[in-house]
Amino acid sequence: MTLTFDLYWSFRSPYSYLVTQRLVALEAAYDVRCNVRIVYPIAVRQADFFAHLDPLWVSYLMRDIVRTGEFLGIPIRWPVPDPVVMDFATRTYPAQQPHIHRLSQLGQLAAERGCGLAFIDEVSRVIWDGSVDQWHEGDHLTHAAARAGLELTEMDRVVAAEHERLDSAIKASQDAQRVGGHYGVPLMVFAGEPFFGQDRFDQLKWRLEQAGLARR
Repeated sequence: MTLTFDLYWSFRSPYSYLVTQRLVALEAAYDVRCNVRIVYPIAVRQADFFAHLDPLWVSYLMRDIVRTGEFLGIPIRWPVPDPVVMDFATRTYPAQQPHIHRLSQLGQLAAERGCGLAFIDEVSRVIWDGSVDQWHEGDHLTHAAARAGLELTEMDRVVAAEHERLDSAIKASQDAQRVGGHYGVPLMVFAGEPFFGQDRFDQLKWRLEQAGLARR
């Protein structure tokens, strides 16, 4: 029996990126399906979120993502450009964003077409692994989509035509995320039990094994 879990995931989350390759390997090796549910970053949902944080929150985050990447053997660098543009004077995030809505709606469309995990894996590598500056220019995303079995130009046309529907689907996932037990990403939910954070991957796998996870 194929086991299924939900993955709530954001293109702006370094920890979402850091867990994705393990989820790809899990799905490849075991009879399990990862149901990708794209959500908007907290900075988009709550524009002043970071304005009220203790500065140590950000400094620790930056140290921890580098350390976690080294520990996992996954290259990581803060993206150039950031998927979410910030007003540095106010530490808030303007409503008009040039990247994150397109990325998120492309991810939602990929998930609807059964390629969600492959798409977020390939695109997040381009954005986060430090090998590409200006990931939004040229053919970087085109090649990433192709590696996931998708055609970016056609997807962009669908996003332009159906952006309201895709936006509504993402917001429905945000509501379901809270029902699942947390508001952050990455969040994996299996059989009603939430596993928040990339460091809960091993516990997720352990619980799947208890439920009869079988190798392919």
